[in-house]
This record gives sequence, structure tokens and C-alpha cells, in this order.
Amino acid sequence: MKTNYRRIALGVEYDGSAFCGWQAQAEKRSIQSTLELALAKVANEPVTVICAGRTDAGVHAFEQVVHFDTTADREPYSWVMGGNTHLPDDVRILWAKPAIGDFHARYSAIARFYRYIILNRPVKSALTPTQTTWCYNSLDADKMHRAAQSLIGHHDFSSFRAQGCQSKSPFRQVHFVEVTREGDRVIMDIAANAFLHHMVRNIAGTLIAIGAGKQPVDWTRELLSVKKRALAGITAPPHGLYLGGVFYPAGYQLANHPIFAKLPADAQRHQD
Repeated sequence: MKTNYRRIALGVEYDGSAFCGWQAQAEKRSIQSTLELALAKVANEPVTVICAGRTDAGVHAFEQVVHFDTTADREPYSWVMGGNTHLPDDVRILWAKPAIGDFHARYSAIARFYRYIILNRPVKSALTPTQTTWCYNSLDADKMHRAAQSLIGHHDFSSFRAQGCQSKSPFRQVHFVEVTREGDRVIMDIAANAFLHHMVRNIAGTLIAIGAGKQPVDWTRELLSVKKRALAGITAPPHGLYLGGVFYPAGYQLANHPIFAKLPADAQRHQD
């Protein structure tokens, strides 16, 4: 970062239904370009934003974290209110604050949390068709939860990565996975140090097959061993997927989502 620039951190919420995804693409509506255009009007200069984790087309965020560098001197309130004035209704800046030290939205993150929401009933939703994934087969959330526990730890997730995934390593550290039922919704919460392309959606597709009784509970363990994407479940739709939050060391003074209290002790120690 240049010495005459300030680095600003933002928390951003969005409905990804009408976007091509996070990353800017020519002649397509992206969250990145939409946010940059709004912030540039507040800064009176071009702005480039860096996010904690890029989301695909149709994927949402409760709290994406981004940063940008600017010469503009604005109060946090001005970034939030001014930015939201220029943003469409499906993107909102939740908070803004000056970044501390060497903060980087992506590289400073210790863990990411995603939530996948399944509407589990015979009839599709008229109200949230692009905010949930519909599954008419009755799902056993307890079986899905038990199956998901095999994924916790440091594993090769080749069976759960997209074929076009560009990550150099298939290994990731999953800190926790929980599957619960709330009425007619089945919710999967998962946190890891990072995720492979389509990893959460591929895990969701696998757990849905187990919950519907099409596969046994120990299928997830078998899939970790075979390391073959073609043998795992389908890639679940993007509509039910949300980036829930990003976990940073305490020194950056960013409020972490309460769910990160469930991180294991070794991950929590990164706060120091």
C-alpha cells in the first residue's frame, strides 16, 4: 500500500441472485464492479476492492469482508451511508472502518463460514425461490449431521472440488460442520480455513443424498478416501448458499461472527 493511501475495511451483504458472481466480468453485472462504482462516487476517484472469498453466480453473503485503498479522507459513516446511496437494493455496506496494520481481506483471514439453506417440503417457495434450495424428498438432518462429521479435520477434498478448480492443493482444514432442522428448513453450517471451488455445494449435494436415504452415513468417509469427484454427490444449486462471515485475528479489531466461538482451540489461538 502506498504511503499516501488509506486502507478501508468493509462488511458487505448481498443477494447474489441477479449477479454473475463476485468477480468483475466484462458486460456482466458483478458484485465487485457494482461496489467499486458506488465507492468511487464517494471517494471521487477509482476504487478497487479485494474480498475475503469470491462467491459464484447466485451465491449470497450475510457478511463478505473487503478492503480497498484510497487517498480520500472520509469518516466510516460516510463510506457506509454514501456507498449505500449509490448501491442497488440487493447490495448493502454493513460497516466500514480504517484497516489496522497489514490487514488484507483475503490473506489475513483465518477461517470462513458458509451456510447452506434447504427448503425441505413438497412445494416450492413462492417467496424465497432464489434464497433457498428446494428439496421435496424428506431429509433426515440427523443422518446428514453424523455424515458431515467425517469431514472435520485436515483432508484431501478432491472428491468435493469442481473439476475446473484452480487451487494448487486439494487439502483444506474443516473446523466444524453442523446440520440442523428448523421447521421445514435444513441448515448446514460449515467453517474451514479456506474452501475449494464448489466445495460447499458439493458437500451439500452429498449430504442431501445421504439425508434422502440414497446413500449410507459413511459415504462421506468413503469419498474422502477415493478422491474422485465423479463418485460424489451432485453440485447443489447456488441459491441456498451464503458466505456467513470471515474470522480474523483480534489485532485487526474486526468483530467476528458469534459462530466462530465454535472454532477449535488451535484455531482460536490464532487470535493472539
